[in-house]
Amino acid sequence: MSTTNQYPAKPRPGDRVAVLSPSSGLPGILPLPHELGLRRLREEFGLEPVEYPTTRKMGSTPQERAADIHAAFADPDIKAVVSSIGGDDQITVLPYLDRDLLRANPKPFFGYSDNTNLLVVLENLGIVGYHGGTVMVEMGRPGAIHPLTAESLRAALFTRGAFELTPPKETGGANGRWEEPRTFDSEPEMRPCSGWIWHNADGRTVKGASWGGSLEILSWMLMADREIRPVDSYAGRVLFLETCEEMPSADEVYRILRNMGERGLLAQFPALLMGRAKNWSFEQPRDAEAGERFREEQRQSVLRALSEYAPETMAVLDVDLGHTDPQLVIPFGGQIEVDGVGRRIVVTY
Repeated sequence: MSTTNQYPAKPRPGDRVAVLSPSSGLPGILPLPHELGLRRLREEFGLEPVEYPTTRKMGSTPQERAADIHAAFADPDIKAVVSSIGGDDQITVLPYLDRDLLRANPKPFFGYSDNTNLLVVLENLGIVGYHGGTVMVEMGRPGAIHPLTAESLRAALFTRGAFELTPPKETGGANGRWEEPRTFDSEPEMRPCSGWIWHNADGRTVKGASWGGSLEILSWMLMADREIRPVDSYAGRVLFLETCEEMPSADEVYRILRNMGERGLLAQFPALLMGRAKNWSFEQPRDAEAGERFREEQRQSVLRALSEYAPETMAVLDVDLGHTDPQLVIPFGGQIEVDGVGRRIVVTY
């Protein structure tokens, strides 16, 4: 399937980029990763970050956050918009967005998690966004940006054309607390990981425009009936999904996918990229063995839902997108080729 979505013009080194908090103003209470991310935007990417009134403001209203989004997109000197971090109430901002303003001023937007909301809005307006690359998490990573993250993010920010995703040999484990300066003295713990897992892939290649994001956020949007089009409008597209740091159970993942299946949504997608599940948090600190069990339970829940509602869909599990370290940026509404023959994933930035 082809797409008529527009890839906005990319920034160049030296350009100004907006740094917004469309969900949570966490930079205001956790400045260390935010300041580090801003410094890397300047020094490693050559971009000049511009903050807005709610970037560091906790408890800002939906109207205030919408106003910052409008100001960033409308400013001709701003060449891209980057989210500071996610949150949990961006859905309340959607009623206040000026769709005509956004459509008239397309810009690359980078974010994931709760920023799935704005990515879906932009895609519905025909604008390709970028699922990944927040200031506090990816750019503010202690020690250094992971090399695979940096490579993907740099390509998504500055280049056009095909980019082949690379499966890593390591993935994030335990993290330090952002309140503590010593957290930033060294890189976070990494654990060995296996490659991607291919399902229904033999002899098949799927090419299409992508759609998806955070599974939990999409479920909220479906419940609120926000920005979801008729199911047949997604036919032939590449679905990508991931779960967040709250680490939903395998049962919850299955139930969300089941309900998407009951709606007729799952069967529209001939290919699915499922993110490598985050399996450690301060609330649920798992060792490597327990963490792998958690991931395997989630994989089985995904395969169960596919077997019941989309048995012909090709799937790639444990793709390093979303709440993963390293993180590979996924174009939202852009082209993806899932090559089951060569076991390759090629995105178009």
